[in-house]
Amino acid sequence: MIDDMGIFRTTIEVAAGAELTNRRRLADVLIDTGSEYNWIPERVLAELGVTPVRIDRFETADGRIVDRPVGLAVIFAGNRSAATMVVFASPGEMTLLGAHGLEGLNLRVDLARRELIPAGPVPAAAA
Repeated sequence: MIDDMGIFRTTIEVAAGAELTNRRRLADVLIDTGSEYNWIPERVLAELGVTPVRIDRFETADGRIVDRPVGLAVIFAGNRSAATMVVFASPGEMTLLGAHGLEGLNLRVDLARRELIPAGPVPAAAA
């Protein structure tokens, strides 16, 4: 859905690795193509058993530099699923579906229809 400010939001689900039946549903997730990774509350990721694999440095929209753990999870949106990097978002930080998540799901934002739709054929190397 697109709110009055033109910000696109959706509902996603998140699971840890191969444990796909244990999912958490997250509503009102901001679609942010300007963010590379997906930002999921650290509490949700910990409850699912997602573990950090490294710490990355990020520059926020307001110019702050923050270090956050990142890990691997499976996200579900638009009737698709994809393994992707997730940032362990601190309390008060937004929950985001970023560019890597959208690309992994092969989805794009259709602003006219106000929904996520298939992005089309995935480019592949010639045989």
